[in-house]
Amino acid sequence: MVIERGNSEQNPSRHSPTPKDEWQGEPRSAGQGIPPLAPIRTRRVPSQGSMGHDRPVPAAVKHPVRISNATPVQRRSPSPPTNPSPHREDLPQSATVTQNAGSPRKSQGGRLWQFGDRWRRRLINWKTLLAFSFIICGGSAALALAYIFQLPGLPNCPAVFWPLASASMRFECARIAASKQTAKDLLEAIVLVDGLPADHAMREEANRLVELWSQEVLKLAEDLFQQGKLQQAIDAAQQIPARVTAHQLVEQRVKRWQTIWAKAEKAYQNAEAAMKKRQWRQAFQSAIDLLNLDNRYWQTTKYDELTNRINTARIDGNKLYEAERLADDGGLANLLEAVKLAEQIRPESYIYPLAQEKIKGFGRKMLALAEETLERRNLQEAIAIANKIPENAKLTEEVKDFTILANAQSQAWQDTVVNLEAAISQAQRIQPTRPLYKKAQQWITRWQYSIAGLAQLDRARLLAQGRGGGLEAAIAAASLISPTNPRYREAQTQIQSWQSEIQTSQDRPILDQAEQLALPADVASLQAAINQATQITSGRALYKEAQGRIQQWTSQIQQIQDQPYLDQARAYAAAGNLRTAVKIVEQIRSGRSLYGAAQTDAATWRKQIQADVNQAQAQSDLAQAERTLQDARQMASVGLPASLANAIQLANQITRPATLRSEAAAAVNDWSLQLLQLAQQQSTSNPAAAIAIAQRIPAGTPVYLEAQTQIAIWQKMIPVQ
Repeated sequence: MVIERGNSEQNPSRHSPTPKDEWQGEPRSAGQGIPPLAPIRTRRVPSQGSMGHDRPVPAAVKHPVRISNATPVQRRSPSPPTNPSPHREDLPQSATVTQNAGSPRKSQGGRLWQFGDRWRRRLINWKTLLAFSFIICGGSAALALAYIFQLPGLPNCPAVFWPLASASMRFECARIAASKQTAKDLLEAIVLVDGLPADHAMREEANRLVELWSQEVLKLAEDLFQQGKLQQAIDAAQQIPARVTAHQLVEQRVKRWQTIWAKAEKAYQNAEAAMKKRQWRQAFQSAIDLLNLDNRYWQTTKYDELTNRINTARIDGNKLYEAERLADDGGLANLLEAVKLAEQIRPESYIYPLAQEKIKGFGRKMLALAEETLERRNLQEAIAIANKIPENAKLTEEVKDFTILANAQSQAWQDTVVNLEAAISQAQRIQPTRPLYKKAQQWITRWQYSIAGLAQLDRARLLAQGRGGGLEAAIAAASLISPTNPRYREAQTQIQSWQSEIQTSQDRPILDQAEQLALPADVASLQAAINQATQITSGRALYKEAQGRIQQWTSQIQQIQDQPYLDQARAYAAAGNLRTAVKIVEQIRSGRSLYGAAQTDAATWRKQIQADVNQAQAQSDLAQAERTLQDARQMASVGLPASLANAIQLANQITRPATLRSEAAAAVNDWSLQLLQLAQQQSTSNPAAAIAIAQRIPAGTPVYLEAQTQIAIWQKMIPVQ
């Protein structure tokens, strides 16, 4: 071992003298083989304990130490001392101390420094040897343990060049891959062992492993399918070698997977379609179809996912139904509440797109409500309704245009040329790219036509002020306003007014003359008046008035003609000849002026006639009933069972009057009692005769039940033949 000390002069800056670097070394004897020291720079400091003399202080030198077991390196010889100290007699000749020129050095201080430097070197060598010993021992122990517990090394399969790899290497790497129990690794294992030639000694083992691993691949593919990884399962199954037994099931298995998957997707899509239509029962039925499929992924994960979505969509759907109901009820409050409910439907819901459409529809209903309010000329309320339309209705631009048009229409309500022109100017702010541009153009066209029509109508009115021929000219001028002009109805109303004035001036003399003709009030004069008034035809201004006069005069003629019949009929009625009176008034036909009065009198007379008939019939019925009751009593007076039965039958024919009916019923009860007594008298000697008599007692009489009881007793008395 050699300790090499670097030369401090190579990097003087690293060893600048400081007060703390005064004693860095230990004195060593000259015979210990210490390599010569590098020249040490010294500086003078006041000595503390050297009788006031200055002493040299060695500069701090950090010597790099190199420990090596190689051949000792030759020590470098220091430069010859320029001023050797006479007091360094105990050091080897090769060791020198360089002092600053002109600096005195005491021999006692030099010896102390040498002694400290030797001990320092001894301590460094001892620590180095101890550390090196620990390193050697620890390394040896580690190597021994690694050798004892060393596991056999695994081959680096990814780095193997397989065309040149041995069969054992293929089998080893294949088993490692197969142990991972994934379809991908098992297929890699199959490829490795299946690559052996057909005549290889291990070919039989390779075939066995390929069969085994192919079966496992098919099982893992089935697991992948059950996990919902259809394409991975198909890819894995289709990579199974064609010559193995498991490959015969691949096509059938893949077809089954695809069929199941197609059914599952169709059921899922059907459920989604039903949800969008809010057909919840159909959606749940489609979800239940997933439970009937032979796939765990669709039976569990997708089924739970679908049912959760259906439940969420159903809750949202109910909210949307309520919103639609409120919107159908109409009114601003209901529409705002409908929008609020629809906005609660979350974006992940299947109903969300429909809800957004409904919100837009609700917004349009609010806009229509604003337009209706504007038609009632309530500008402020109409604008307030439009401003409450929600932003997600996506009608913001239309609301802005509506506000502009509403303000324009409010100006047009003044119905003057100036205001109409102001309304046009306001509506022209709506540019062609705006949503209500076409509607604005329609209003502009309407107001332009209205201005033109108003000017034409004003000209016609000026002409009408001249009267006479001016009315005809006014009508001609107003007729120039076309039906498409907003002023058309106003013009037609004005034309009708002017025409009425013209017709009135033309027909009034005719009607006045007719009234003059009717003054005598006889049939001839009245008929002449009617003929005069009929000259005023339908559609003329005085037509209704003329018809009223004609109806009045006609009624007067009918009264003159029919009054004698009514008077004659009333005279017959007063004399008591009601039937003749009725026949006379029946000559007054329907539609005549006295028909109502004639029918009223006739109805009174008919009621009187009917009352007389009823009274006569009652008297006749009473007489007939009395005769019948008298005949019945005469029959009953004989006292025989047959006569009593005939009397009862005859008395029961009396139904009215009530007094005689009550008397006949009393007689029937009395005669029934007599029949029962006669039967009881015969019961001892002849029960059959007694039964025949008792059976003639009619139901409803007081003794009927007693008679039936006796009949039952007497029947038992008759001996059996």
